[in-house]
Amino acid sequence: MTTTNGTKPGQHTVVAIVEDKPGVLQRVAGLFRRRGFNIESLAVGPTEFEGLSRMTIIVDGASAPVEQVEKQLYKLIDVVKVSDLTHEDAITRELALLKVRCNNVNRHELLDIANVFRADVVDMATNSLMLQVVGDEDKINGLIKMCEPYGIRELSRTGTIAMTRGQKTTTVHESEPEAIARVHQSQGRRVEADLPFSSD
Repeated sequence: MTTTNGTKPGQHTVVAIVEDKPGVLQRVAGLFRRRGFNIESLAVGPTEFEGLSRMTIIVDGASAPVEQVEKQLYKLIDVVKVSDLTHEDAITRELALLKVRCNNVNRHELLDIANVFRADVVDMATNSLMLQVVGDEDKINGLIKMCEPYGIRELSRTGTIAMTRGQKTTTVHESEPEAIARVHQSQGRRVEADLPFSSD
């Protein structure tokens, strides 16, 4: 069973807008490790604004209340905005590549399975097929389960990304340094030399 945004019960979907600087991912991962928060999925990529990246983090709710996750993220100097999408009407997607064993006898069976899951065949060799599938976690897990009896030689998954439906967004609407400074200051951070903000 999943929620309206594809998150399973007990999971939190958190989106963090962060400054695109070296070491930000390491600091976020380090914070989660120190606090004992269990990250089940983490996807990072650029936003519509240069200099800002979007992190989509799926957190095990048993390891941390979502309010605590948000509070700790805001303590990092590079985090501009944090949004909890757990109970929002949102779209979640993940991409997976599967390389599956096949032969002349069962290749058509695998192609039928791919068709059911609307997966694309992106490579074909004498003894293998590579499938690409996009969807929520349940869809991807379902395809993997159906392919397991044939033998999965290799599997790569991107991690979940999420976006709210309708007009609501998780983005920062101004990318100017002054706007980012206002966000930091609203969180109680002060200018500190080159870093340029530190938490009180």
